[in-house]
Amino acid sequence: MKILVDQVKVDLGQVLFVGAGPGDPDLITLKGKKALEEADRVIYAGSLVNPEILKHCREGIALFDSASLTLEETITIMAEGVRKGEKVVRLHTGDPSVYGAIQEQMQQLDALAMTYGVIPGVSSVFAAAAAVKREFTLPEVSQTLILTRLAGRTPVPEKEDLALLAQHRASMAIFLSVQEIGEVVESLGQSYPPNTPVAVVYRASWPDEQILEGTLATIEQRVKEAGIRKHAQILVGDFLRDKGARSKLYDPEFTHEYRQGNLV
Repeated sequence: MKILVDQVKVDLGQVLFVGAGPGDPDLITLKGKKALEEADRVIYAGSLVNPEILKHCREGIALFDSASLTLEETITIMAEGVRKGEKVVRLHTGDPSVYGAIQEQMQQLDALAMTYGVIPGVSSVFAAAAAVKREFTLPEVSQTLILTRLAGRTPVPEKEDLALLAQHRASMAIFLSVQEIGEVVESLGQSYPPNTPVAVVYRASWPDEQILEGTLATIEQRVKEAGIRKHAQILVGDFLRDKGARSKLYDPEFTHEYRQGNLV
């Protein structure tokens, strides 16, 4: 991309929003790793991103921890790099499209007519499912996964109140809410029965990962005893207990585009 500055054409760099994955440095995508290897400057979420991932960066490039930065300060750092023709990586934890606050950054870059792209990452919700070795979508148990959070300093639309979403009794993964586990249990308990299985996964995929398992009736006490206040996924639903029916896709009697079923 080129712009005119004092009637002189200037080559601009690009911003790439990159998902770093849930914590395990091996869970960054190959494309994300390549972006870091080629970056001239990296702005990373220091309070969340595993610093081991920064080892993919070339030695001596500019690194900025965004933990204490405002949106405006972050954009200033991006824009400075872009105007120098640099490849700028904005490194977010998990997948940047889920609670990553990237839309407001992209809007600012749009206003500056600066080019950007997004490289997806592995969300902590999927690392949590892997940790408990469960599938969210089981035939005849649940075919819907709800990703949500409690209202806090960031509000939640009224129509997405946790108690309302719980009425579906689907598989659910609740972000950013373990510090209010009592309120979570109360809201879910309006629709899910007390024996509904719940798993709380602390720092999924990190070396200090911790898994607490229980039910709606027991999980609050277990979380409080463990002292978990952040960095945890709350998984809720019968998928944590039930095996589900056999899938049609691999049923020998089921015909689809790639295989003729063997009817007995």
